[in-house]
Amino acid sequence: MRFLLFSLLFLLVIASNASIAQDTTFVPAPELSQLFSVKETFTYEVTYGPFKLGWVDVMLLPDTLYKGKIHKHLHTIIRSNSKNPFIGKEIDHYHSLFYENEDGIPVTSKYWKDNMDENELEEIMYEFDRENGLVYYKEEDNTRDTLDIEEPATAGHIIYYFSRIFAGSDLDSRLIVFISKDVGYINFENPTGIEKRNYRAFDEPVYAHITYGETEDLAGPFGFSGKFRAWFMNDDLRVPLEARVKVFLGNAIIKLIEYKREPI
Repeated sequence: MRFLLFSLLFLLVIASNASIAQDTTFVPAPELSQLFSVKETFTYEVTYGPFKLGWVDVMLLPDTLYKGKIHKHLHTIIRSNSKNPFIGKEIDHYHSLFYENEDGIPVTSKYWKDNMDENELEEIMYEFDRENGLVYYKEEDNTRDTLDIEEPATAGHIIYYFSRIFAGSDLDSRLIVFISKDVGYINFENPTGIEKRNYRAFDEPVYAHITYGETEDLAGPFGFSGKFRAWFMNDDLRVPLEARVKVFLGNAIIKLIEYKREPI
């Protein structure tokens, strides 16, 4: 169960029950820059069958200067449900410093994980040296090494922005991810169809696009193998609503329960 909670992260102002106007009229997928026009915060609940595994909080922090270049700072917090005897207490913070490349795609410059409940900062770290074509990494077992870079290179949770700019576009897409001392890929199909769905974060049903995905050469504590599905709102920001991953005899589900949005 603990492994599952961390795997699900790879997939995505008024407090909960915000109301956003929706209808079945198709809204084009956003460009990456549009996603930075507002301040958003998200809270997701992670469940497996009748078990509540924990919660995922996602937010974009203020821009930061890293190696002389302005970067976006994506921050994700995973909080386990300590009342679940299969998991125990886990509080992990994930950070990605990234920017938009010339093709409008998010790419990572630095990714790290802080294990807060064990007071282990930068327990995992990936740094991207594009000048020399290398990725430097440190993993949980304190292994340190380098990999040849493959562009557009990402690590950690950049899928959260990458997936939004293709959802509902009718364009297939592929994310290159450096993880677990290796490189892997996530392939997406992004049909334009729209369906109605219900979420605790909104007062009324919302209309959403489904994305079908499958991993390739991807494994480890931040990855999962096989096929998955994800839903994104049919709006100008493609709000990530839900992801489902098949495990054992059922589905693990990460679902939006609170959403806040305010202009910058």
